[in-house]
Amino acid sequence: MTQKAKFILVGLAGLLAGAALTVNLSAIADKDADTALPVEELRAFTDVFARIKSDYVEPVEDKKLITEAINGMLTGLDPHSTYLDVEGFKDLQVGTQGEFGGLGIEVGMEDGLVKVVSPIEDTPAFKAGIKPGDLIVKLDDTPVKGMTLNDAVKRMRGKPGSKIKLTIIRKGVDKPVVVTLTRAVIKIRSVKFKLLENGYGYVRVTQFQEHTGELLVDALNTLYKENKGPLKGLILDLRNDPGGLLNGAVAVTAAFVEPDSLVVYTEGRTEDAQMRLTASRENYLRPMQLDYLRNLPEGVKKVPMVVLVNSGSASASEIVAGALQDHKRAVIMGTRTFGKGSVQTILPIGNGTAIKLTTARYFTPSGRSIQAKGIEPDIVVEDPDMPSEEESMGIREADLDKHLSNPNGDESEPEARPSDSIKALPADKPEKNGKGKKPHTLEPGEVVSKNDFQVNQALNLLKGLQILQGR
Repeated sequence: MTQKAKFILVGLAGLLAGAALTVNLSAIADKDADTALPVEELRAFTDVFARIKSDYVEPVEDKKLITEAINGMLTGLDPHSTYLDVEGFKDLQVGTQGEFGGLGIEVGMEDGLVKVVSPIEDTPAFKAGIKPGDLIVKLDDTPVKGMTLNDAVKRMRGKPGSKIKLTIIRKGVDKPVVVTLTRAVIKIRSVKFKLLENGYGYVRVTQFQEHTGELLVDALNTLYKENKGPLKGLILDLRNDPGGLLNGAVAVTAAFVEPDSLVVYTEGRTEDAQMRLTASRENYLRPMQLDYLRNLPEGVKKVPMVVLVNSGSASASEIVAGALQDHKRAVIMGTRTFGKGSVQTILPIGNGTAIKLTTARYFTPSGRSIQAKGIEPDIVVEDPDMPSEEESMGIREADLDKHLSNPNGDESEPEARPSDSIKALPADKPEKNGKGKKPHTLEPGEVVSKNDFQVNQALNLLKGLQILQGR
């Protein structure tokens, strides 16, 4: 058997406009495939191919027809399987470094239009006020209807400094919104952190990248140094984190759980799709890399934790939240997560292109499938200063056409939490502001807003836990 490069991907659905999806590279052997070919169906394909070549109103290149046929095969399977041309495959690999050119929008496809899943922090799209749920109907003066998602993403990418005009349909707005964005080189800070007050630290993971585990260790050491001693509580913010490297998710989880604890397992049809990833060095380190988790501050695995999540927390974020929840290592707070519980494998096909193919579902340590359900928080906390999910047209995996089913059962209801989980908030939650709601904005250089309601609720909970422990 020949050897083939194979990538494992746990990023969010869709593609990033100007942002490459992140992957984990490993070398594995090809597997024997079923060699029986559907003769009648292949005959129909060749007949259609020949008829297009001879009768279509304009000449069509063979390459275009074959490429579109491959696209059709993959996109007809599920929302995440797709064909990557040479440029798309290169962008995918470059994105693992956390730097790329473009607009900074996480997008998917809905009814032939590009739908914004989430703008990425500190990018042109974020600063211009692009919102989750926005439908992009025109790129400059070209209608999106009829484009593939890859085609639309290519048009949104471009040379830094160049401009593009987006025409957007937004719920609650009568007329289309027209926004002109200037493309930029986007550098995503994977880990941000701050000492909120004496004894209480805050760490935000914006995306799981190649060096996220190392950056997390640096952040924790800095927090302990600034605090001049052990922390009383820690907030891990995974809100709007679309996912990324699988080994990055394992590394972040391993920082807080006991060695060799199960983090995630996968199930698929091939032997390579059957994985059990534990909090052990071989599952988060590159070959010959020193174990950076040995440099964690003392007490990190015991510090009380709250993990913040929302509907923009997807895939790798859900792996971390699910593992910490199952091991009762942290209280999960916020709103239900996106629900992407499938694994995509990037298979190069020899000519500089590749296919991204869904090959497995993943499960939390207790056997829960996240697919089309997401992680249900222990404490549900909505942000009163942000639009509700209904108002913002927030979407989840279950809303995507052709999404995979959940093998554990009904997708419509979130999984019941254990009876000892915290069920409700204190009755001090302020009323929502109605139509006047605006997202809290960060000042230049600010890591987290002082008015972030969910962060403040997490901090209050940690202080309450500290008081109970003291008693």
